[in-house]
Amino acid sequence: MGLGPGGGAPGATAELLDDGGAAATSTADFFRSPEFLAAEGTTHTLRISDGDRAALVPLIVRDVPGAELRDAISPYGYPGASVTGDLPAPSAADVDWGASGLISVFGRERLVGDPWLADPPERSGVLLHDPGRERRVRSRLAEQIRANRRAGWAVEAIAGPESAAGDRDGFARAYAETMERAGAAERYFFERGYFDDVLGFERSWLLLARREGKLGAGAIAAVSDSMLHYYLGGTAAGALADSPFKSVVEAMLDLADQVGLPLNLGGGVRPGDGLQEFKRGFANAELAFRTQEVVCDPGEYGRLSPASAAPGFFPAYRAPA
Repeated sequence: MGLGPGGGAPGATAELLDDGGAAATSTADFFRSPEFLAAEGTTHTLRISDGDRAALVPLIVRDVPGAELRDAISPYGYPGASVTGDLPAPSAADVDWGASGLISVFGRERLVGDPWLADPPERSGVLLHDPGRERRVRSRLAEQIRANRRAGWAVEAIAGPESAAGDRDGFARAYAETMERAGAAERYFFERGYFDDVLGFERSWLLLARREGKLGAGAIAAVSDSMLHYYLGGTAAGALADSPFKSVVEAMLDLADQVGLPLNLGGGVRPGDGLQEFKRGFANAELAFRTQEVVCDPGEYGRLSPASAAPGFFPAYRAPA
């Protein structure tokens, strides 16, 4: 039996299942659904067993550049793990990682529910609309939404599996234009089929703002872990002056009220940036977003990691030069 990162004798074991994430799937939760995991290219399930407790973590396993080694990262969003059993989560130091064959794991936790390892550090926060609280929309945003309504913009919420190919095409164009304007990393650009995959999830919606039949903005929202999550969104270049995305956000708040679930609006790229402040204008609650940063093989991790790696980047050996 190997040692955990802290050097103590582990009581839990980790093994990697080459199953495309199938063992961790949930038909009720978007971020662990077969549709989402397929879209994200999930390759494996990490099974952490400790007595009668088991955590099944969907992962994307990757080759480590310049080494015949592998590490893993969770799919995007808030997948966390499917957890069974009543025991508390073990710490990373109490897990024997040897059978996993991984150097490190970066994993995103669920916003609510049991973590797959104890005491995950808080990485950032997300902003919520809680239907159980008084709705809070900044007066400036509310006036712009009313102006959009007077100008003829209307938002339709379409069940994802029922959305038409043409609507998905229009949304994909608006989303791509938004990412181009933002100078987003390559990871945030998706092939057209990605949208078909995620909108195949039963409790997903495509929300579209149109005026005179022309699409101006849109968003994808989906249910996972007893929350409605805003997942992707964008505004067409020709509609920027009116900013109909504000009307789309209002429609997501309405949808959350209808289904009786909190709406996770997410956060910003960096704390306090313009995106976060925009979302704060619609929020009436906040919640912590936590991640797992696990060094499974301390020896190899130390050997691979340059002394000049960017502080706070995990894993250090993948830090930008």
